[in-house]
Amino acid sequence: MGRGLLLPHTRRLMLFMRPMRYSASATVTAGSSRDPLHVCVVGSGPAGFYTAEKMLKGHEGVQVDIIDRLPTPFGLVRSGVAPDHPETKIVVNQFSRVAANPRCSFFGNVTLGSDVSLSELRKTYDVVVLAYGAESDRSFGIPGEDLRGIHSAREFVWWYNGHPDMCNLAPDLTNTDSAVVLGQGNVALDVARILLRCTTELASTDIAGYALDALRSSTIRKVYLVGRRGPVQAACTAKELREILGLKNVNICIKEADLATSPADKEEMRNSRIKRRVYELLSKAATVHQENNDNDQKELHFVFFRKPTKFLPSEDGSTVGAVELEKTLLKDDGATGKQVAVGTGEFEELKCGIVLKSIGYKSLPIEGLSFDKYRGVVPNLRGRVLCSESETATVEPGLYVVGWLKRGPTGIVATNLHCAKETAHVALLY
Repeated sequence: MGRGLLLPHTRRLMLFMRPMRYSASATVTAGSSRDPLHVCVVGSGPAGFYTAEKMLKGHEGVQVDIIDRLPTPFGLVRSGVAPDHPETKIVVNQFSRVAANPRCSFFGNVTLGSDVSLSELRKTYDVVVLAYGAESDRSFGIPGEDLRGIHSAREFVWWYNGHPDMCNLAPDLTNTDSAVVLGQGNVALDVARILLRCTTELASTDIAGYALDALRSSTIRKVYLVGRRGPVQAACTAKELREILGLKNVNICIKEADLATSPADKEEMRNSRIKRRVYELLSKAATVHQENNDNDQKELHFVFFRKPTKFLPSEDGSTVGAVELEKTLLKDDGATGKQVAVGTGEFEELKCGIVLKSIGYKSLPIEGLSFDKYRGVVPNLRGRVLCSESETATVEPGLYVVGWLKRGPTGIVATNLHCAKETAHVALLY
């Protein structure tokens, strides 16, 4: 296939073209691992780079082009990892070595769907691997969700990490002493930790300068982490939880009644070491902090068995002033065997001046690609893109998917390693 794809934007004038690095005298048999294979990876996050690495190692004749809509590579490693977690970002050194491979090139400022279509890529390359992740957010779909002061956790994370899409977000951290974070997963803990952590500690990180200035001026003293279910079902990991519970000058507030466990809760903990450890950490924190009530401390409230039903405006009518929460209880779901939260019809209001929604990322479809809107993924068979969601669907030749677009927005950076290995394997096999 050809190697020259001219992008329509003359201000970029970018050609996916370079001289081939193959010896003219080399004898290569058909179907061997040294036959030229031109691969385009769409997306330069962990899934994209891990896939490129596996392709380069698995095929001596492969040439990999990585494209991304941003001018810089590394995706969520750059824009999604908290600035006080530098150890997680070390993986960029590995990805930089991949990019330095003479058989690999990175092209930034290239947006799939506007600068180049999927059909153009498929005509130009032998293999196209979609690794563009999930750059949108799930919504609650409840009244008041468009009020000012309500942001997704993704937007807030991108803001403090200096992502170009969110550098002008300017969340107002000075009009209130209370912030509500809806969700209790690792991302929710990240944003709560950044709001509560001492700014002198953040100053030594790579946090965006404008975000550090805003946090220094912040008047937020209380952060509420709200979850629909109980402490046993909290979606965070023990490592992340331990870190936020250990913040200096932060008092942990947990209602003793919320720590009561049912037989079903005990069964969940017996079957999951992570759930058991998370519950133990929360129980210990509740006991320790009951004995330490310093008025000068900030507060982190874990609010369990509550689901948002409405966002209420403040006096100005346009900014969020409170969240209406419905009390919930857990009920066994006969279909899945899991405990699900159901409303009780009892409501309460939680006053706040800013809300961060941490209820999950969402991938977006593109023209010419089948897409499962319910699951938010591209239908695939071990990474091979299917033409539809049907059980009898056929595979799309030369088209593959990896990362969150393949399996949904779950897992950590390292989770993409196995995912990429599987996709790269089938791409080289077929």
